[in-house]
Amino acid sequence: MSSKRQIKLGVFLSPSGHHEAAWRHPDTNPGGATDFEHFKKLAQLAEKAKFDTIFTADSDGFWGGTGDAEVRSRRAQGAGFEPITLYSALSSVTKNIGFVATASTTYNEPWHIARKFASLDQISGGRAAWNVVTSGNAQAAFNFGLDGHPDHGDRYRRATEFVEVVKGLWDSWEDDALLYDKENGVFSDPAKLHELNHVGEFFRVKGPLNVARSPQGHPVLVQAGASEPGRVLAARTAEAIFAAWQTLGDAQSFYRDVKSRAEQYGRDPDHIKILPGVYPVIGRTEQEALDKKEQLRALIHPQIGLSLLASLGGLEVLRDYDLDGPVPQDLPDTNNNKSRRQLLLELAARENLSIRELYEWVAGARGHRVIHGTPDSIADQLEEWFLNEAADGFNLLAPTYPTGLVEFSELVIPILQKRGLFRTEYEASTLRGNLGLPIPQNRYAGYRDAKQA
Repeated sequence: MSSKRQIKLGVFLSPSGHHEAAWRHPDTNPGGATDFEHFKKLAQLAEKAKFDTIFTADSDGFWGGTGDAEVRSRRAQGAGFEPITLYSALSSVTKNIGFVATASTTYNEPWHIARKFASLDQISGGRAAWNVVTSGNAQAAFNFGLDGHPDHGDRYRRATEFVEVVKGLWDSWEDDALLYDKENGVFSDPAKLHELNHVGEFFRVKGPLNVARSPQGHPVLVQAGASEPGRVLAARTAEAIFAAWQTLGDAQSFYRDVKSRAEQYGRDPDHIKILPGVYPVIGRTEQEALDKKEQLRALIHPQIGLSLLASLGGLEVLRDYDLDGPVPQDLPDTNNNKSRRQLLLELAARENLSIRELYEWVAGARGHRVIHGTPDSIADQLEEWFLNEAADGFNLLAPTYPTGLVEFSELVIPILQKRGLFRTEYEASTLRGNLGLPIPQNRYAGYRDAKQA
């Protein structure tokens, strides 16, 4: 086993594939979103290839238009599993791979999230991770009795306190609190079970949590925002960051900025793994890879393309412009997905894209980096970012499943392994162990140790 720094890899599991039109491709299962055997196969394929994690997105609102029946009827969204439920089942048919589930701090309470993720962490033997989101889907508000989506800044203030409360609840039980002393009738040590008694701006939570600590201490914290509030939240709390960058320079700038901010909060920057999304189209030749891209591009309906720009970047106003005209830059601000919106507008300006070309690009990678070529070329591009302080690893967004995952696993990963850049065996049975992250010390045990010292 290599002791040098190695690439960490996750798989973003969209049921048929990450491309918006993947469900129409002849190689995919259009009913995969509610087919457990389909997800079981993908999880086991990823584990066989030694990926660190599988990841699924989620939303508390329906993605796909604000009441637009045609758009909804054409999108393969909104009919899938809730991720924690899915991962609880997948944990019983896997042994090492980690599970990153998305859950919102805007439309949940800390107690719910703390208990559900702690349960998944216990069920999986310490392989759970929480992707902390503030919800970019404004439609979610109407499912919770609200008249509108909370302001971007308010959502992040709430999220900061929310995460601290959840972490506090996860510390309710110290690691050795459970005694199981049958002879004396003592189940747990009363000195090692703690109430949180949190009172803050948004929450009042007494505790303790009714789920004990897991083998990895508590679930890994993942975050994806690249806006200023998102960077602050990530630097303070995240242990892995899903990012979306197009250029090496931008990726390096983000990487160094977040790692530097983490140091300012007294954290070890190596304990934050930055994992940009990458959408690889693999071919035996460059032309074959380009042909694969074009095959999927031809399946995008214009209404779906425009709805993607609206939902991902708050660019609803583009519906009023000529599809084959340039993307205007002087657009009104949005309350949703600010960093992704800026990325899309900058991409359109840099590449001189029309609105149609922009949504064709977005339909595949959703704002993430698109790479194409032979297996060696794909490995070269990943290695460049990894060795030049742009990434600690990558989140794979395969165009189609299972084909895209199989191709990457069988053609690209062996090249990375041969170069010593990726594992050949798992290092541990927990997600923290495989990511090289420490087990977080329980705050109460830490306080007692400091006091005794």
